[in-house]
This record gives sequence, structure tokens and C-alpha cells, in this order.
Amino acid sequence: LEISDRDQAAFELGIKLGALFHQFVGTPISLRSKESLERAMEGAIENQPYVEEAEVRIDEAPLRAAAGREFDYISLEGRMIGARVTVSYRGIRCVGRLSYNAELEFPLMTLERMEEV
Repeated sequence: LEISDRDQAAFELGIKLGALFHQFVGTPISLRSKESLERAMEGAIENQPYVEEAEVRIDEAPLRAAAGREFDYISLEGRMIGARVTVSYRGIRCVGRLSYNAELEFPLMTLERMEEV
């Protein structure tokens, strides 16, 4: 079988989403550090080859629940991460998403769109 540019573009996107998830799960986070961690996550992914754009949002609800405790931080969990990543490879643009699926109780990575550019 021959690997096409479309195949490689989708593979690159999957690698970026997987790296985003596995690199940052477990990071200490609080309401104070939420925005800076979102920007750091975006920057880390945008440094990688073929990435056009990365957008990360962290669910604030678990952070607000921890805010009144003696130690006002928690560890980042996969269910808290919402991300959208755009990759371009040899004229193929792929957009993918990492989001928590409540029905499956699992963070899923999906290919949203693929187009020629």
C-alpha cells in the first residue's frame, strides 16, 4: 500500500492531538494558572512541524470547585481539555478536535475536516 499525502496529514494531526493530551495530563493547575497553561499548551503544539494553529480551552468547573481548599490546585485531567488543532501537509489541511464525550466518559480525538489548500 502506498501512503498518500492525505494519510500523512491525518497521521500528523493525530500525533499532535495525542501529544497535547499525554504531555499535559497531570500538570498542576488552578484558576490563576488556567490561561497561562492554555497558552503554553497551544505554544507547545504550534512549535511542532506542520501545525498552523492550536486552540486550547480548559474546563473551569473543576478549578472553581478546588478554589476554596487549602491547596487551591488540582491535576489536569483529560476530561478537562478541549482543543482544536489545524495541520497542513503538502497541500492538505486537517482540522481535529480533542473533547470529552460525556456519554462514553472519555476524551476523544476526532478528525473534523480535511481539505485541499
